[in-house]
Amino acid sequence: MRRYLLRRAGQAVFVLWAAFTLSFLILYLLPGDAVSAKLAGGEAGASTTPEQVAAARAEYGLDSPLPVQYLKRLVSALHGDFGRSVATGDDATHMVVTALPPTLAVTGLALVFAVLFGGGSAFLGTFTRFRWLRQALLSLPSLAISLPPFWVGLLLIQFFSFRLRLLPALGTQGFAALLLPALTLALPTGAIIGQVLAKSLATQQEQPYAEIAAAKGASRWRVHFGHLLRNAAVPTLTVAGVVAGNLVAGSVITETVFSRDGVGRVTASAVTAQDVPVVQAVIVLAALVFVVLNLVVDLLYPLLDPRIAPTPEVARG
Repeated sequence: MRRYLLRRAGQAVFVLWAAFTLSFLILYLLPGDAVSAKLAGGEAGASTTPEQVAAARAEYGLDSPLPVQYLKRLVSALHGDFGRSVATGDDATHMVVTALPPTLAVTGLALVFAVLFGGGSAFLGTFTRFRWLRQALLSLPSLAISLPPFWVGLLLIQFFSFRLRLLPALGTQGFAALLLPALTLALPTGAIIGQVLAKSLATQQEQPYAEIAAAKGASRWRVHFGHLLRNAAVPTLTVAGVVAGNLVAGSVITETVFSRDGVGRVTASAVTAQDVPVVQAVIVLAALVFVVLNLVVDLLYPLLDPRIAPTPEVARG
């Protein structure tokens, strides 16, 4: 187990390094830069002189050769320092960390809704004896995954905020303000979870052990919930670990639609301004979320099926 965890930790470090490096290269290959955009949009406007641009680039370390800039930023990032925002002058790490709690609140609630929606529709759809109800429940994930998130968000605002006046349309304050953004994020995530779980449950229903358990007198509920769901949860857990990380990426659209403070709005503003330090901090944070979630999923596997617990051979890779 120790070797397995060390190997996973090494993979995590590689993923974070790759995310940092690729984001650095892609952002610096884009035409223009944040300094030029900031000066062009400032009060000086077209009167900005080349000397002012050069001084500003030197202030943010953009006058050095690209390999030197990369090494400096990499060493600083290893200490948790991604530099200062070119657009605002604030510390990039502090900006992202400060914006993180509202985003975590929405994504956490969205994950709960996604599991309830996806898991509930898959479980009930494969459990019920009524064909029409089974078809209706199992078609919900396919419908939900085809809907654009921004359209879903606007539709929820129109119905629950403007027509029924039950929930706030915009803002970050209070639990009620979390519900509509969380529902918007939960639909596509829950749809993927529901599709995978429904297929896994259908496959497990055809296995001999299901018939044996029923022949021994186990009720349909016990067979479905106690036996089928446990085995079907293994592939579903794998997919859930991946799509849960997508919730952070989906917060960009959701927080923009609902005018919420959070990492999503910080990301949208930083990308628009080509603010490299802030964008890199967000990208590394998103990669870290993926890494942690996948590690948690790996550690949960033995709880569902002890047969897939990491052995010394697996740990050695």
